[in-house]
Amino acid sequence: MGFSEQRFDVNLSILFTELPLLERPAAAAAAGFKAVELWWPWVETPTPERSELDALKQAIEDAGVRLVGLNFYAGQLPGPDRGALSIPGEESEKFRANVDVAADFAQSLGCTALNALYGNRVDGVDPAAQDELALENLALAARAAHRVGAVLLIEALNAPESPRCPIVSAPKAVKIVDKVNEATGLGNAKFLMDLYHLSMNGEDLPQAIAAYADRTAHVQIADNPGRGAPGSGSLPLEDLLDQLRKAGYEGWIGLEYKPGDRPSHESFDWLPAGARG
Repeated sequence: MGFSEQRFDVNLSILFTELPLLERPAAAAAAGFKAVELWWPWVETPTPERSELDALKQAIEDAGVRLVGLNFYAGQLPGPDRGALSIPGEESEKFRANVDVAADFAQSLGCTALNALYGNRVDGVDPAAQDELALENLALAARAAHRVGAVLLIEALNAPESPRCPIVSAPKAVKIVDKVNEATGLGNAKFLMDLYHLSMNGEDLPQAIAAYADRTAHVQIADNPGRGAPGSGSLPLEDLLDQLRKAGYEGWIGLEYKPGDRPSHESFDWLPAGARG
């Protein structure tokens, strides 16, 4: 089937970052895309001014693109942080302050997927206490997502790049998904399958797809090595996405790769125009 049978969106927190935030939705549209996703774009605050939220909403609407994925507040990302919800003290308080803000912003744009990054282990803090805090905050996020008709995404990162994050394999992420669904009874926690992260962990990607495609509500890709565009590394991404589709996944494929030393709009030559949303 190939790339032409998929639906791709652009992550505006890693692509088009050579442009100001409010110019990125229009740039994605000019490149032919109909959908975008974002990490939480206000890394310094979980609760930006209403004017900032409204300006980004307007930029997305004016560009004529759809927001299909949004992260909850996750600390400094990109940067040293890998989430906030399992970090005792100020960071988890920021996460809780952000939950309804992010959920309401997503609802205002018809976005139905909210990603909650787990966070790093903290020196001197019992991992079990962090996990207890994480489950409490993930349940809070799942209820907020349910309120706005969205799913809560749980993502596995990779150990080489995120050595202090405990959620660094597909089975570990899916175990958290199950715990959240058990805690809330809502069933709206789902797996975010990032093929780049799983490959960096050395996981068997065809096996992971076979095991977890039915639990997956969003997919992200980059090639490996290098986290570049498909074709820049050695991952058989076209075959893997075909397998996902045959396994029943019909959702969005988020492009979460680095464009390298060229402008972002020049990094899509691998993708047929008809597959851009």
